[in-house]
Amino acid sequence: MSYDNGNVFARILRGEIPAHKVFEDEATLAFMDVMPESDGHTLVVPKAPAENLFDLSPADLGQLIQATQKVAVAIRTAFQPDGLTLMQFNGPEAGQTVFHIHFHIVPRYAGVGLRSHSRQMADQVLLADHAQRIRAALGKP
Repeated sequence: MSYDNGNVFARILRGEIPAHKVFEDEATLAFMDVMPESDGHTLVVPKAPAENLFDLSPADLGQLIQATQKVAVAIRTAFQPDGLTLMQFNGPEAGQTVFHIHFHIVPRYAGVGLRSHSRQMADQVLLADHAQRIRAALGKP
C-alpha cells in the first residue's frame, strides 16, 4: 500500500480538518482522539508522510517517540491515571485503520474499562477541556 495523502491525519496536518491540538513542534503534532477509549486519549503523529513504522526514517521516528513521551508525561500530570497504554499499529491485520503512522496514548484508570473505539464521537466541549488540561501540563496556553 502506498501513502494516501488524503488520509484523515494528513488532512489534519494540512489544517483541512479541525483537531483539538495539545502539542506541536517542527516534526510532530499531538491531538485528542475524537473517539477516545478513556479520558485523555491522545494521538501523536509525525508530520512526515509515512504509512507505518517501516516507512518512517529513523530520525523522524526518534522525534515521534520523543514527542510521544513528552505528551505522555503531560497526560500523566493532567489526568493522574493509574497507568497508561501506548499503542502503535502497522497494517490492517494489526488493527491499523488510519494509514499514517501514529501512537495512541491511552490513560488507564483502576476499575474502569476502556470505551469502544470507533463507535461514538466524544463531546467536542469535553475534548477541548481535555486538550486544555494537557496543554497546561505542558506549560502551553
